[in-house]
Amino acid sequence: MSLWMFRTVVKRFQNKWRSYRHRFVPWVVLNLSKNEKTLRHVTEPSKDKLVPDEEVSRRLLKLFRVLLGSHHGEIRAAHTHFLTQGTSGEDTCGGDPACGLDAMLQSLGFCIDRKPSTLPFAGTGVFVTKGLVPKGATVAMYPGTVYQAYEPILLQSIRNPFVFRCIDGVLIDGNDKGISKMVFRSCSGRDRMGPFMMSDTSWLTESPQNPLAVGQYVNNCSNNRPANVCYQEYDVPDKFPIELRQYLPNVNYSLDTQRPLRCVVLVALRDIRAGEELFSNYYTIVH
Repeated sequence: MSLWMFRTVVKRFQNKWRSYRHRFVPWVVLNLSKNEKTLRHVTEPSKDKLVPDEEVSRRLLKLFRVLLGSHHGEIRAAHTHFLTQGTSGEDTCGGDPACGLDAMLQSLGFCIDRKPSTLPFAGTGVFVTKGLVPKGATVAMYPGTVYQAYEPILLQSIRNPFVFRCIDGVLIDGNDKGISKMVFRSCSGRDRMGPFMMSDTSWLTESPQNPLAVGQYVNNCSNNRPANVCYQEYDVPDKFPIELRQYLPNVNYSLDTQRPLRCVVLVALRDIRAGEELFSNYYTIVH
């Protein structure tokens, strides 16, 4: 390849990069001067947490155990139904998002769901539909494939507004369509350990079995719509029960990633009542 051709290729790549590089960081971070009030300032990455990781784990485990119990109950009920009535009739709960929402209300005391946003032209939003979300509670999870800072994601990022950037450069692709969907399903199937799934693919559908896994649809706050939740990074501890990992809506892009699975949760900044839409802010490091 001649020097002229090499420079032409580099220039084309640079132009393409300028078009898509904004996908690698939240939109609000690129507009600090315009919307400073929407940011939460932290002095260093280790101080971004509003609640300890142990509290996040406690709430997730509480929900996941109820989900697991409900799943086992459905299997037993379906087996009994099959023995007594054959294959006719309807499933007790299979594929019904109401089951996950019931488990959420039972274990956490509130429900959330996706609905059209109250913000003009914002598309889908996430609302508290039942109960009360107390300050400091884990309200939602940001699902998707987890990419380390050095791993390739350019193709998946094209025209993709769901790529979330963590403080340390780790990226989470929360798009439930197209190539992003295919990559997540492939990685999830790869990581299966015998009868145990290590991640949940149902967030890619309209009926996620983990009702928290809708965090990618939480809209950014604005000066007129203050934040009531914020993002918090959470590394899944090694002691997290293997039988409950099937409800985690995240998976590593690479099989040989030498670090705990990164998740991002949304934590309530205040008490949030039924009927309210969730609005998030982002943290920024100040020195």
